[in-house]
Amino acid sequence: YGGSSAGLAAAIQAARMNKSVVILEPYGRLGGLTTGGLGATDIGNKRVIGGISREFYQNLKAHYDQSSNWTWQERDSYFTSNQRRNAAGDDGMWTFEPSVALAVYHSMMEPYDIDVVYNAKLDHNNGVKKSGATIQSITMEDGTTYTGRAFLDCTYEGDLLAAAGVSYTVGRESNDVYNETLNGYYLAEYHKQSGYHQFPDGVDPYVEPGNPSSGLLWGISSNAASTQGEGDDLVQAYNFRLCLTDHPENRVPITKPDNYDPSKYELLVRLFNAQPDRREINQYFIWTRMPNSKTDVNNRGGFSTDAIDLNHNWPEASYEVREAIFKEHLDYTQGLLYFYQNDPRVPDELQSFVKDWGYPRDEYVENNHFTPQLYVREGRRMVSDLVMTQHHCQGRDIVGDPVGMAAYGMDSHNTQRIVVNGMVKNEGNVEVGGFSPYRVSYRAITPRKSECDNLVVPVSLSASHIAFGSIRMEPVFMVMGQSAATVAAMAIDQSVSVQDVPYEDLKEKLLEDGQILD
Repeated sequence: YGGSSAGLAAAIQAARMNKSVVILEPYGRLGGLTTGGLGATDIGNKRVIGGISREFYQNLKAHYDQSSNWTWQERDSYFTSNQRRNAAGDDGMWTFEPSVALAVYHSMMEPYDIDVVYNAKLDHNNGVKKSGATIQSITMEDGTTYTGRAFLDCTYEGDLLAAAGVSYTVGRESNDVYNETLNGYYLAEYHKQSGYHQFPDGVDPYVEPGNPSSGLLWGISSNAASTQGEGDDLVQAYNFRLCLTDHPENRVPITKPDNYDPSKYELLVRLFNAQPDRREINQYFIWTRMPNSKTDVNNRGGFSTDAIDLNHNWPEASYEVREAIFKEHLDYTQGLLYFYQNDPRVPDELQSFVKDWGYPRDEYVENNHFTPQLYVREGRRMVSDLVMTQHHCQGRDIVGDPVGMAAYGMDSHNTQRIVVNGMVKNEGNVEVGGFSPYRVSYRAITPRKSECDNLVVPVSLSASHIAFGSIRMEPVFMVMGQSAATVAAMAIDQSVSVQDVPYEDLKEKLLEDGQILD
């Protein structure tokens, strides 16, 4: 359930292991964030990406090698030196267009008998039929029922695991829960050089500066400051990874969106005024250039594409509420681009740059050239017999039953924008790296056996908030998806629960299929 990158890798692996497989995709597009605009791959360490995930990036490179409108020599004019280093190499292409990623996925699925059902939304309330701890069938909102021997929850939200009665959590644990230091409430300092996704001191939060009775500007929460490390149910911010183009023949103009409200961006104007020496586009966005004059634009600085505070209800919301939250994010994001291009308060250097860009005519044709995929950075997280924590990321705890490896820094985007000592501050951003790749446990992708014995969870896996912030990268989700399907297929073959596949047998099969476990 869920046609994310993990779901596609899982389906391919299941088919390769001679199992019948169906992908139930709640919406209309496969690939999740990998085809939804996240073309500047967050890798951590390419050397620990194996199996089907590695195949995908190698196939991307093969596509661009054969493409008549793209040569490797052109990279020098498209990428900075750091982006050149990460874009491509003999091991694959890691920087790519959404439409190309989708085409590569379809080509990888084509040799196999993989059924795909679009707009198949699980009935959240009565959609799972179980016998004891075993799922027998799942039912969609339209009444269609699917039976199976094994089920995989490949959604970003963890909808199937929740409907199946599996334990989970949402939000940030207190540091005390797992003896961590980077979980819970976290107020990062402002660094003049990087901005660090924070506001400098002195930015006034009130509609009428200096007057609290005038109310808070749009985008600022009334939540009080808390204690460092204290837990809550807040979720790190979502955004859209924006594919834009400056190619005149392929550019669709950015027009005034529905519900455009320039007051939403008053805080951005105050940020401009508070840092007059910051006038480079990459001080307000991560503006990564893609092949063929396109971008992957991401959040950077105190006020950017992250729609802070709009998403906290998303993980457990109904489809109707999620649709409303999606629309709020869409209005905010398209409004932000329109604001940059048209509002006279935007500094000239920034406005003149953004005015050269528009939506690509050849991307997301079915969705008015704008990605249909919201970046759900974190939804539910399963709580199983083993919970991945900061200690695993930093090498203090090492699991003996790996099904793949992760390598990215522990990364949480801001969760809220609040008033601290009379000033605007973003809260929740954590970026801590400097550790080696680490193993992700078999037990972290399987529920407690007593709760469900034929479900595997490669995306909303068992991890603390801050550990999930390291694991939650698309190449790793594909790794976990392949391993999850291997677990499920072997459980079927051996007539055992997904928790009881002998690990040495599982390890042998994973290594045979190219997974990297150490």
